[in-house]
Amino acid sequence: MKSNIILSAVLTLGTMAAEAKDMNNPNTNTSFAPVEKLELTKEWDKVFPKSNKVEHSKVLFVNRYGVTLAADMYKPKDSNGKLAAIAVSGPFGAVKEQSSGLYAQQLAERGFLTIAFDPSFTGESGGMPRRVASPDINVEDFSAAVDYLVNLDGVDSEKVGILGICGWGGIAIQAAINDPRIKATVASTMYDMTRVNANGYFDSENSAQQRNANRAAMAAQRSADFKNGSYRRGGGVVDPLPEDVPQFVKDYHDYYKTERGYHTRSGNSNDGWNVTSNLPFLNFKFFEYADELENAVLIVHGDKAHSYYFGKDTFAKLKGDNKQMLTVNGASHCDLYDRLDIIPMDEIAAFFTEYLCN
Repeated sequence: MKSNIILSAVLTLGTMAAEAKDMNNPNTNTSFAPVEKLELTKEWDKVFPKSNKVEHSKVLFVNRYGVTLAADMYKPKDSNGKLAAIAVSGPFGAVKEQSSGLYAQQLAERGFLTIAFDPSFTGESGGMPRRVASPDINVEDFSAAVDYLVNLDGVDSEKVGILGICGWGGIAIQAAINDPRIKATVASTMYDMTRVNANGYFDSENSAQQRNANRAAMAAQRSADFKNGSYRRGGGVVDPLPEDVPQFVKDYHDYYKTERGYHTRSGNSNDGWNVTSNLPFLNFKFFEYADELENAVLIVHGDKAHSYYFGKDTFAKLKGDNKQMLTVNGASHCDLYDRLDIIPMDEIAAFFTEYLCN
């Protein structure tokens, strides 16, 4: 009897010790990362005027990699009930105070609850080091925005869409392929960032020799960065502007380097991405399973945009009668950043209404 009591006590102590060991083991922790306390600007510092038709606030949420994302929320004034919601990001290298915020505010004026968010490591969002881009993490950023929206009071969880601009247009479509909660996706003036990094503009560097040269250059940069203890930046949009650059580079300069679109937190407006951010995009392919995307997609592109081929070729990969391509005649790539006289905002809103609200 006494031996049984002793054995029971030993087993109990053993279990308690094991539980204590588990409690102290970080690998057993399944909790979400805590929301980081970020310093968010309180004044209106967008490059577009504030609308009196919407309510604006700032929100935070955490992605699957534990990075806290900062977003501006736009909600129609005096709205009631559960709304359809849209998460917006882009262009690639921009911040939410630029084009994405403009789109989000415009769509909120048309009846949607919207958020425009800064990607991981960018703008007011968290994450270190700064100005890192990643095909995996950036796709996750959109799904993290969807996590937030489907659990938000005042949002119909079955009526959530996303909108990506420029490089984030391609990222948005890739996110929709992987996340069926995204019921409707708009890609405006889109880039395929994996294609342009691997093949160069207009596929002019599409060779193993060129890719290996790029890999070698970035590997050497990694060594230098480690030695220096800091990351070399890519430089952002070129400034001052040489006379012999292509027109689309002049268009970028006209947006990012002038009062039209300059912002102090924007990589494109300033010193750009960490150079080694290009590495994963070079070895990653978007749209491998584009033909399996069942939910609705609208690609909006200007026929004068240097990036038009990205939109056309991506649209050709999509299947189903809920896929649309809208060509804006006479529009350049950057015209669809902020030219409200050119951006087909009513058509974009009608697409979201059709596939989110009906």
